[in-house]
Amino acid sequence: MKVLLDTDIGSDIDDAICLAYLLAKRECDLLGITTVSGEPEKRAMLASALCKAAGRDEVPIFPGAPLPLLVAPHQPQAQQATALDRWPHETQFPEGHAVAFLRDTIRRHPGEVTLLAIGPMTNIALLFALDPEIPRLLKGLYMMIGAFTQGIVFTGMRYEWNALNDPHATAMVYNARPPVHRSVGLDVTLQVQMDAAEVRQRFQTPLLRPVLDMAEVWFQARPEVTFHDPLAAVSIFDEEVCTYERGQVEVELASRQLPGMTYFNRSDAGAHEVAMAVNTERFFQEYFGTTTG
Repeated sequence: MKVLLDTDIGSDIDDAICLAYLLAKRECDLLGITTVSGEPEKRAMLASALCKAAGRDEVPIFPGAPLPLLVAPHQPQAQQATALDRWPHETQFPEGHAVAFLRDTIRRHPGEVTLLAIGPMTNIALLFALDPEIPRLLKGLYMMIGAFTQGIVFTGMRYEWNALNDPHATAMVYNARPPVHRSVGLDVTLQVQMDAAEVRQRFQTPLLRPVLDMAEVWFQARPEVTFHDPLAAVSIFDEEVCTYERGQVEVELASRQLPGMTYFNRSDAGAHEVAMAVNTERFFQEYFGTTTG
């Protein structure tokens, strides 16, 4: 399975947990990584540290867009970069080529590449705007984004961090029509959590130790890990870990308080598939069977 990963690794720890899975998964041909959001170069360094821990120096890494398209940035820093001095990593990356890299790679493998987007959608929106044919040249687009059922409620409205960080890019990506357009939202990913003590116990392999080191920064503010992004990654390789419904996703842009809210209308003719439930035990068996097996 040819995969391209677009990530804001360095903020929530789940991006690093996700990348570790992709690097360990034998069925995953990871063609490259692009980073997005504030300090994309430091995010690229974090990705490099995990690639080196996995013995995968050949994976190309490109820093992407540091800022959202129109709104003010919500995550200007990659907090987990404080762990970088303890892990070998590259420090120089091609600048200004992330979107072109995505475009060239997808065009080189038409119909074969699954694009996994687990950060704000800025790079992906720029890619689709640059080359409107790209969506139909994908094998599929999988995203960790949105809240589609019970969600998280603020002033009576639902939001999710990736969508909130660049709502206009989110809307652009939902307007695209790849052959498979799947979203794993916050309301489902919140069902796959693990407390800090268990994470410290289980993340002891050579690949997961640098992830645990990065997680210690996360644990200063949160006592647990939610496997948001890893669930989206596992769903690429295990069609039964989540169940989906088809419909149409709409993105709120008019609200000045919380732009980026997602709304899902069920319809057999809809262009989008949204995760509705997860088999939690199946997910953890797949994740740790791959990363520690």
